[in-house]
Amino acid sequence: MVKPERERNRRRSARRRAVLALALTFVAHGLFAVLLAVSAALWPPPPPQPAPQPMALRSLTRDEWEHNRRVGGRAHDSARAAAPATEKKEEPEKEPEGQVVDVAPGNHEESKDARFLAPTANQVEKETRAREQTAYYRNAMPRRTRQGQPDLEGADPVDQMTSGGNGGRGTDRAPEADPGQQRAAMEVPSMRRREEIRMRDESGPGAGPAISNRTGSDDVRGNSDRLLLRPGEATGGEQSSPGSAGPLGLANLTPSPGALDHIAGAAPNDHLDVDEGDGTFLNTKEWKYSGFFNRVKQSVGMQWDPNSVLHVRDPTGNIYGGRDRFTLVQVTLDDRGGLKDVSVEKSCGVDFLDLEAVHSFERAQPFPNPPPGLVQSDSTVRFEFGFFIDMSTGPKLRLFRQAN
Repeated sequence: MVKPERERNRRRSARRRAVLALALTFVAHGLFAVLLAVSAALWPPPPPQPAPQPMALRSLTRDEWEHNRRVGGRAHDSARAAAPATEKKEEPEKEPEGQVVDVAPGNHEESKDARFLAPTANQVEKETRAREQTAYYRNAMPRRTRQGQPDLEGADPVDQMTSGGNGGRGTDRAPEADPGQQRAAMEVPSMRRREEIRMRDESGPGAGPAISNRTGSDDVRGNSDRLLLRPGEATGGEQSSPGSAGPLGLANLTPSPGALDHIAGAAPNDHLDVDEGDGTFLNTKEWKYSGFFNRVKQSVGMQWDPNSVLHVRDPTGNIYGGRDRFTLVQVTLDDRGGLKDVSVEKSCGVDFLDLEAVHSFERAQPFPNPPPGLVQSDSTVRFEFGFFIDMSTGPKLRLFRQAN
């Protein structure tokens, strides 16, 4: 009877412990939920981050730059702070009209009726274009300044100190001998052994022709079929000259052909509706962005080859050679000079010539360092470019800032 009573007490104690553990578990979970609620109220979650947006850089105007420099309503620059508040905002520069040309630096005198834009202003009494024009030039000149390559070899830089000798190590003026040339030698032909022959002297009537005696000789094993002796020293070797080092301190003042190419110039192949003359002399207005467009024209002119496509499709010139051709394209560059788009604005009437004009821009790109003043609000540079093919004198380029 004692054992059943003890067993019931043990089971009753186990049930109480289980109920107590379950109650403690619910209490712990409740406290944890309360702690989470309190932490959420005290430390709210961060707001969601916005999705990345594309950004573009643009230049600031002077007023915007000064406004960003202000601290607490006062500018860092005292002179700027003292400026009157009625200062007017700078108006954008008005783009001039006219054809962009590449010419030699002018006299800085501007004519009122100037129709051309160039890096410098120029005024002439009569406008003419050179009889000889080319797209393959480095510097724009009224006419070609050099007809051929120089005969002398130059050096870069031109003040490079050189020696007056022939690159040798000696003091004599003889040219330096080739170290691999053949030394002095003796060439002797091969000879067979000959017996000595002595003839008796039989003179008188009826005697035959006189025959001279012959000396005998041994066999000679030669090294040639001829006898050749070249002069040399007593030792048998030929003395070769080490060449002349020449006096030091002579300056080679002749520029190299590469340096002359940068100096030399020619008349560019601009399409000019002026009379032909000895050189290209134009009335021009100064425009600071002309240099960039002339660089574009020079690069495109090196890639434009309408003669090749014409020769393939019209070898005789009887199909498309009846009149001049003019193609106008619209060009769009990015702010770094890369080509974004080029399209035909005005066709010349022949599709493959229009396509060659488009391909010349694609081959010539990029056009680095476009001036910031030409970059529009959408970070592009737009202009029109003309290709003129004069069937009588050859292809010409014509560049426009805007349509004329």
